[in-house]
Amino acid sequence: MSVEVLYFAWVRERIGLPRERVQTDAATVADLIAELVAREDRYAMAFADLASLRVALDQELASFDAPLAGVREVAFFPPMTGG
Repeated sequence: MSVEVLYFAWVRERIGLPRERVQTDAATVADLIAELVAREDRYAMAFADLASLRVALDQELASFDAPLAGVREVAFFPPMTGG
């Protein structure tokens, strides 16, 4: 399957891309992260601390164990703070 992966804030800075199309066999978000981390060190740095990351699937907040079946867009970003 092919998904559009978006990176925001420091995740984008560490990876060096705002978005990319990824071909994946991942069943869950966690599986997708494992595939990305295996690519290069920059992905490993970006996903080193999952407690400081959030994920959205097709613009809906989701968990890392959420299934990717039917998903077109995956976005990774730090937690939002209010003010």
